[in-house]
Amino acid sequence: MELLLTLDRAGDDGRGPLPLHVQLEEQLRDGIRGGQLAPGTRLPATRELARQLSVSRGVVVEAYAQLTAEGYLTTRRGAGTIVAAVAARPEPPVPPSRVPRSAPEDFHPGMPDLAGFPRAAWIRSLRTVARDAPDAAYGYVDPVGAPELRATLARYLGRARGVGAPPERLVVTTGLTQGVALVARALARRGARRVVVEDPGFMVHRGVLAHCGLEPVPVAVDAEGLRTELLDGLSADAALVTPAHQSPLGGVLGPRRRAELLEWARRERAIVIEDDYDAEYRYDRGPVGALQGLAPELVAYAGCASKVLAPGLRLGWLAVPAELLDGVRAEKALDDLGTPVFDQLALADFVERGELDRHLRRMRPRYRARRDALVAALAEHLPTWRIGGVAAGLHTVALLPKEVDERSLLARAERSGMRLHGLSWFRVAPGPPGVVLGYGGLSEAAIARLVPQLGAVYAEELAAAAR
Repeated sequence: MELLLTLDRAGDDGRGPLPLHVQLEEQLRDGIRGGQLAPGTRLPATRELARQLSVSRGVVVEAYAQLTAEGYLTTRRGAGTIVAAVAARPEPPVPPSRVPRSAPEDFHPGMPDLAGFPRAAWIRSLRTVARDAPDAAYGYVDPVGAPELRATLARYLGRARGVGAPPERLVVTTGLTQGVALVARALARRGARRVVVEDPGFMVHRGVLAHCGLEPVPVAVDAEGLRTELLDGLSADAALVTPAHQSPLGGVLGPRRRAELLEWARRERAIVIEDDYDAEYRYDRGPVGALQGLAPELVAYAGCASKVLAPGLRLGWLAVPAELLDGVRAEKALDDLGTPVFDQLALADFVERGELDRHLRRMRPRYRARRDALVAALAEHLPTWRIGGVAAGLHTVALLPKEVDERSLLARAERSGMRLHGLSWFRVAPGPPGVVLGYGGLSEAAIARLVPQLGAVYAEELAAAAR
């Protein structure tokens, strides 16, 4: 092993240099006391460390001997010189308030079942890649993505989502948010200034657009998605929509509005950015295809693995119109020179072996049962809350009676040990109070326990408001 050690041979501190063995003793002693050299750490052999430091072996032998005498080091036959266990300082106890809960009581609307991640199948793909990847995979590759994954995604998205894009039009991103940012910056570079966004809609993407120099233009959403009749006269250069499962109200953009949106894009020479949010999970109806398949040159399609597998993977993808491809490629190269290659190759192997299809078939009934449990519990304990949206995705929306103070309810729930996500967080224009309730990361047992508690919190809120 190599150690970061420096020896002062010239006495730069003005006092003259300390003997080299004393300097070495002090640095090793400080490293052990500070925890940089943990108990059980094997130190380099005396000859090796002497070579690294360009000193005589006797300097290292003397330093090791002194620290051994003090109890910082010990020697074992066949193991060499190691840091002694008694040399470590005891770690201060962690205050109870800093200990994370093993299962946070959080109705996070975008969280899948992390315990359901197919670890064994993913590890198999990682091992396959580590064994079979060519040497070139360890170098710099095309910033837009590994050819293997782009070819796999082209086939998968074509059959599963109706996306019409060859591998050459696909860009692998580090999550969907980066994909939105890449398209936004490419649009801004060619002169775009205003982008239609759904209201209510995902607040993070509004922030991304603004950060990229574009002005978000909010357009109202109803139970059928974006109100396309409001688009005329906005002088917008693009529109960011969630047509498969509107975030957060849960509507599906129907055929008529899809046609109207694309006609607006043609007329205004605008680009539609399609966030294919929650498209894989449908519980009471068949899946709806991607908007991109209807007009590949008008729609920049964005998807990711966050909901279907896990957000920690940070894997996403874009299907880009020809006119934006060079701009998006340049922005991706400036961002990070490409998403980690081995993760890309693992995903390609995972999809090609059919593991993604198997995983989705396994998770759909699990999420449906959780949604059914949540809806039933809300009907029993919070009957005045009105459930909105279709039976799909990983969340549902509960619209509250108009007299409820949403902010006060959220704060009261937080004090009671549960985290709610208010509908006002997603809004630009003020609107009725509501909460966005995620169930993907909550077991049915947790739902059965939490909803009655939420009912009690709500009763306390009504009582406090009445006083």
